[in-house]
Amino acid sequence: MSTLLVLTFDNKTGARVMVDQVQTLQRQQLITLADAATVIRQEDGRIKIKQLNNLVGAGAFGGAFWGLFVGTLFWSSWLDPAKADCAPPKTPNCGLDEAFMLEVHSAIKAGYSALFMIVAYVANEEVYVTLAENTATFQKAYLSPESEAMLSEAFGVVEEF
Repeated sequence: MSTLLVLTFDNKTGARVMVDQVQTLQRQQLITLADAATVIRQEDGRIKIKQLNNLVGAGAFGGAFWGLFVGTLFWSSWLDPAKADCAPPKTPNCGLDEAFMLEVHSAIKAGYSALFMIVAYVANEEVYVTLAENTATFQKAYLSPESEAMLSEAFGVVEEF
């Protein structure tokens, strides 16, 4: 079972700094990521997304997944930055709870950054405690194989032939 983690920081650089900590945890074999991306929400509400190939190689989900997933969370700020604080639309049946999606949307305010990670393995729950220590907010959703498949399908992950 995978876990979707969203670590939110009250500045634009927090997510980037956390990437270094996650790399250290990976070298210690305390965590394994299937995919990861950073998100920065500009003061004008616009979103910048960067898939983190340095943490996961090519990544299991890919850049298109992150663009569509984060785009769904912040649809209004992409259409009209003046509406950046509007709630996201009802999400497609993607295997994630609506409340979780709304929490993530609400946590990433203008001028904030976030690190999104799909965790394939974690040595113990203390790793999550360590990750949560330096964040403004910490959201965690467990993904059953069915939920992970729904998430992949909803946001365009295509199996290679």
